[in-house]
Amino acid sequence: MTDTMTAIAIEGGKGPADALKAVQIPRPEPKPGQILIRVRAAGVNRPDIIQRMGFYPPPPGSPETMGLEVAGEVVEGAGRWKAGDRVCALLGGGGYAEYAVCDARHALPIPKGLDFIEAAALPETVFTVFANVFEHGALKPGETLMVHGATSGIGTVAIQMGKAHGAKVIATARGADKAATARKLGADVAVDTKTEDFAEVAKGEGGCDVVLDMVGGDYFAKDLDALKTGGRIVFIASLGGGDVTLSIGRLMQKRGVVTGSTLRPRDADEKARIAAAVERLVWPWIEAGKLKPQIDATFPLAEAAKAHAHLEGGAHVGKVMLVTG
Repeated sequence: MTDTMTAIAIEGGKGPADALKAVQIPRPEPKPGQILIRVRAAGVNRPDIIQRMGFYPPPPGSPETMGLEVAGEVVEGAGRWKAGDRVCALLGGGGYAEYAVCDARHALPIPKGLDFIEAAALPETVFTVFANVFEHGALKPGETLMVHGATSGIGTVAIQMGKAHGAKVIATARGADKAATARKLGADVAVDTKTEDFAEVAKGEGGCDVVLDMVGGDYFAKDLDALKTGGRIVFIASLGGGDVTLSIGRLMQKRGVVTGSTLRPRDADEKARIAAAVERLVWPWIEAGKLKPQIDATFPLAEAAKAHAHLEGGAHVGKVMLVTG
């Protein structure tokens, strides 16, 4: 193991996908309570694109390089981990590299039956869905969950986690093929938003208790229309626009809750709490075959620019991944 490693940097500090270049940088040294991971695979996520464009700086103390989730082998252990353990982990950054460090509490064992690529697709998506749908949205068995962006990495996981929890799932996607894919993943109802009004479909199904929205914009009014009395709308992104018009009277009539959150800026103790909860609730679902990460495409680490361009193209179904060999 050398003192340097290959990682992906943003040429000029920000820019388009082709600004991503493979460079040699010092290998990170774990601090007390951290583990060093030999990265075998890393997930590519929408926040990485936003960081690359210069709008999502890493939290204080996190690496400047991108990458929020990885899987690989522990090289230097801490906490419950020892050298050689196979883990996947949530990071504050630095996953687009041959080595990464993380708080030992933010790593989880790779579920039985999954390879490194599948395992690396889990942390950012599963933690996000758990925190937003199950905690902020308080989804209960027997309730109805609506998932927008159903064939995104987040969407494919949210459908499966909702079903594993005993909820009815209504999924929305742009295009008949993507709607069909959502049904194959377990959605009870799939809406092609190019040809159908998702609010009308949802109302025909009795309405929604929880809406997971990564679109925002003009989706918000329809979310509220589709909501049952006492329902919850949870925002995790605003790809369709960050400003919405809220009818206070309509929200009051529905006794609705509108909330949202980000994952990356949460403090280490909070992430550790979520990790422990995810391991208790979600890992058994994975090992029972109720949840399987959907991998759309893999790219070598050096081709991170192509991976970003592919994700930005919007045709993907599931996760886009980087592999280090």
